[in-house]
Amino acid sequence: MSVNDIAPAAFAARDARAHMLRHWLWLITAAADAVVILVMVGLVSLAYHLPVYGDARADKATLELALMLAAIFVFVNATRGRYQLANYLSTKGQIASAFSLWNVTMVAFIAILFLAKIADHYSRGVVLASYLVGIPVIALARSAMVRTISIGSKTGRITSERVFLIGREPDVMSFVSRHQPWNVGYAIIDVAFLRSNDARRINDPAAALAADLASAVATCRTKRPDSVFIALPWSDQETIDACIAAFMTLPVAIHLTPEKIMDRFERPHIVRTGSLTSLRLTRPPLSLAEIALKRAFDFVAAFAILVLSAPLLLLVALAIRLDSPGPVLFRQRRYGFNQEAFRIFKFRTMTTTDDGHVIVQARRDDPRVTRVGRLLRRTNLDELPQLLNVLAGQMSLVGPRPHALAHDEAFERKIALYARRHNVRPGITGWAQVNGLRGETDTDEKMARRIAYDHWYVDNWSFWLDLAILLRTVFSPKAFQNAR
Repeated sequence: MSVNDIAPAAFAARDARAHMLRHWLWLITAAADAVVILVMVGLVSLAYHLPVYGDARADKATLELALMLAAIFVFVNATRGRYQLANYLSTKGQIASAFSLWNVTMVAFIAILFLAKIADHYSRGVVLASYLVGIPVIALARSAMVRTISIGSKTGRITSERVFLIGREPDVMSFVSRHQPWNVGYAIIDVAFLRSNDARRINDPAAALAADLASAVATCRTKRPDSVFIALPWSDQETIDACIAAFMTLPVAIHLTPEKIMDRFERPHIVRTGSLTSLRLTRPPLSLAEIALKRAFDFVAAFAILVLSAPLLLLVALAIRLDSPGPVLFRQRRYGFNQEAFRIFKFRTMTTTDDGHVIVQARRDDPRVTRVGRLLRRTNLDELPQLLNVLAGQMSLVGPRPHALAHDEAFERKIALYARRHNVRPGITGWAQVNGLRGETDTDEKMARRIAYDHWYVDNWSFWLDLAILLRTVFSPKAFQNAR
């Protein structure tokens, strides 16, 4: 079997231009950033001066401003390692990264003006306008660059690394089919299969392995790859040691291909603590600092909303009392963080207040829903009393929606890793809800889809994501879909 049987033709051809382009990519991307900022500042200056001064002036100060901002931005990106090809193979996190580095650039620029005592040399209006315009311009330019480079890597026009694969045929083929290395810019230049365990060579497997490795090393030396990937089960320590010893004589990076178990985790990480080294597959969803930030925001925002909405809450309570007999507030046991049970507060919207081992979910046109309750459910106002749970630390403004204990226990038996949604505090609103996944879950498939969104939130939490979910809860039509 040859490399053409594994890699697409674009990579089997091993285009020398694609390989050379990788070495100049950092310069191309840095130059592109600089050009974007130079042009942007120049246009902002012209647009600012024309209405203010009546003429389109582009003086020496404007050129200095553009050059300084471009130089600082490129320097900050370079020191953060942003011009590596690996950072341009996915659009994920690009806008947030560009925004963060642009902020650092402006802070550094202002610090330089202050220390050099030259703040009056530049128009404050142009500086401020350049900063504001730069946010979307740089984000869009970076996204366009990422998409261009990503397409180039997938079509073989740009390669991040030239890779030599070695291992037993089933392990090599499994790695290639699972990960398709060409999609991240890896060019597979050749493959060597270890056949030391074949029945015909079983009489002397050590000698057979040595012969396979000698042939592989000789081939690899002529191909001159950047990296060697050893595709073997990690339990086969003896063969792995032999492969490493053989390829250590070559000027290449040596990698072990990931075990299948690692495909389940997005960010496995090597952790070193003193002399102990371990492979961390997961970490707590939030660090201590992130927990403190989220809790502080929850407390302040929940308190402010409660105070501002107090008249509305009183009107709703009065309407519920006049509409149907029963308590104003409905309390029901739910699981919170780490599956610790608590009682959730909601405005009562039904004639029943079930909290037992069997709870029937509300359906469309459910006769148990009161007239006021139907309006509260459609507008999400029935959720407002949960602000008390937020203040008590039992819930967050944003998180996976808590389900009744009876439903939790039922679905936990049917859906794999269902309980992972309890790794963060439950929320009044959540990622699933703003994507239209709310209301009755009368099938396992509906609940499984909702849980998949909850798991994504747990794995990708950020403060900005919480803010986006809160805004979508108020303004997005999807957040009101399927309300019962």
